[in-house]
Amino acid sequence: MAARKQTVSFTEPAFAYAQTLVDAGEYPSISAAVSGEMVRAKAARDAQAALLSAEVERRLALPTDQWEPVGELSEVTREARDHLAALRRRAADKVE
Repeated sequence: MAARKQTVSFTEPAFAYAQTLVDAGEYPSISAAVSGEMVRAKAARDAQAALLSAEVERRLALPTDQWEPVGELSEVTREARDHLAALRRRAADKVE
């Protein structure tokens, strides 16, 4: 596999963790440890996304009479709307 050189900085705990993986023989170098753990993290995220997607598809396949009510639409989206309003206020404050 082709490698791309990139300079990165790590917190002390992150570097120490990578070093423990190398010291334990799981990887031959810090670079390999970081690359390997990134691959593992991506695989875990992909697996979580696949599970979520499968669950959404399963629920969408249910007949509508089996759907559970989630409440009023305004309540379901209230936190998202509040968050967006706060972002707009912060952006407006920065402009002033």
